[in-house]
Amino acid sequence: MRTEQTHQMTELAGLRVVITGGASGIGRAAAELLSARGALVAVLDLDVDTVRDPLLGFTADVSDDASIRAAVDTAAAAMDGIDVLVNNAGIGAVGTVEDNTDDQWHRLLDVNVLGIVRTSRAALPHLRRSAHAAVVNMCSIAAVAGLPGRAAYSASKGAVLALTRAMAADHVHEGIRVNCVNPGTVDTPWVARLLAASADPAAERAALAARQPNGRLVTAAEVAAAIAYLAAPSTSAVTGTALAVDGGMSGLRLRPAAK
Repeated sequence: MRTEQTHQMTELAGLRVVITGGASGIGRAAAELLSARGALVAVLDLDVDTVRDPLLGFTADVSDDASIRAAVDTAAAAMDGIDVLVNNAGIGAVGTVEDNTDDQWHRLLDVNVLGIVRTSRAALPHLRRSAHAAVVNMCSIAAVAGLPGRAAYSASKGAVLALTRAMAADHVHEGIRVNCVNPGTVDTPWVARLLAASADPAAERAALAARQPNGRLVTAAEVAAAIAYLAAPSTSAVTGTALAVDGGMSGLRLRPAAK
């Protein structure tokens, strides 16, 4: 067991990682875990004031092509290359197709989908020079299951799932693996704000927890562990895959508890 734990703590040693949206939430948990396992990690975010050593922080906006290209190139220069790109930056939205304006739809798709396109496009020249190149996109249970009041968000994450598989096909012969993580409802600052805005935050949290078969929200650390798994050299045969971290929500159909 100790040998396995030692390997886990060093399996990413020497890898150079860029992670968008890495200053908070899932992205911060992933950045800290990857760093703890030996990777050199560059965080790209709108505000990197809270990013501390050993993490590197670079200001970037995934909705602006010039901004993200400059940040990716600066991070690559600081780390002497890029081996792993984690496309984590994203925003949420609540509502049915009647509720969100065109501007809200455009903004959501611009960040959640085109943000991945822009960052990957900027990183590809660096990834091609890596002996172990991997891209991990942040997707969602919303890509594969119909959730009420999440029309625009679900559409954006459905696009991320399709994009992940297309990228995997396009770049497999270049030695670049592309996968995504599909979290269920994660206990993040965004979810906390969503709950706080509800009429009964405690009841809403209980309902979200009950929706997942294991009866609780997913933690950011659990999603980070999935990202680290897909980034590791030990998963070099894994590409074009969506890894569910959802407490069984996407695959389990449990019988109601007896009353």
